[in-house]
Amino acid sequence: MGERAPAGAAKAANKAKKKSGAESSARDAKDAKDAKGVKAVKAARTPKAAASAEPESRTALVRRARRINRELAEVYPYAHPELDFENPFELLVATVLSAQTTDLRVNQTTPALFAAYPTPEDMAAADPEALEQLIRPTGFFRAKAKSLIGLSTAIRDRFGGEVPGRIEDLVSLPGVGRKTAHVVLGNAFGRPGITVDTHFGRLVRRWKWTEATDPEKVEAEICALFPKSEWTMLSHRVIFHGRRICHSRRPACGACPIAPLCPSYGEGETDPGKAEKLLKYEKGGKPGQRLKPPPDYPGLPAPPLGGDA
Repeated sequence: MGERAPAGAAKAANKAKKKSGAESSARDAKDAKDAKGVKAVKAARTPKAAASAEPESRTALVRRARRINRELAEVYPYAHPELDFENPFELLVATVLSAQTTDLRVNQTTPALFAAYPTPEDMAAADPEALEQLIRPTGFFRAKAKSLIGLSTAIRDRFGGEVPGRIEDLVSLPGVGRKTAHVVLGNAFGRPGITVDTHFGRLVRRWKWTEATDPEKVEAEICALFPKSEWTMLSHRVIFHGRRICHSRRPACGACPIAPLCPSYGEGETDPGKAEKLLKYEKGGKPGQRLKPPPDYPGLPAPPLGGDA
């Protein structure tokens, strides 16, 4: 038989074993803490709204929506209506012409149009065929010419030759719906309104501000998220973002400044380098849509009809 270890040696061995076990537990705890920290860092890099699996509360939605608006205001401090106009009548006509075409094409068309018909009285008396030829580049020119003559006649006969400043009156004009009315009211009369065009509707659904597709329902739900004073500029910022970064077919997610707040992050190109190439207008270093942009616009003016882009 071997000799028994002294009692003191046995106690020392047990103590060393306990210490080793405690150190092992401490290492395990540290590893777990580090793993949690890494997970937290990864989560921080993931768009917050997309990372959350829990339903968003109304309060959280309002806060997120308003934060997006604030950040868009920093990205687009120069946001503005992208139609060239000098008075309410010109803006009304340009907005009617903008249906199913770009603001750029409208801006390239209206200089000759307004030179020929500067007032509602002039346009009401226009020869339909001559008017059609002037607005042909905007598409659907026959229907648009009929609307322009009709709304000009109504302004002349019912409103004393002045574009009305109430939505009820504007939507009573031929070819004028709520979207057009809000554009005119917000930008020619300074009366707040939400402009629900295709860009606006697409983005507010991507951001989960609403699931509605009917423009009037979209308008009502978005109005409820923001103070009235923000409605017009919110519209400009959202539309600017939709035209420049958050495109319909291939959004530039990797170049999007509000990606951390977007629940739809990843629908588009996430590689920063590739996303950068998708940017349009001034964000892509190219001309904007206005031939006469505001003084604070950072991009290049658009070329006239037939000019080089």
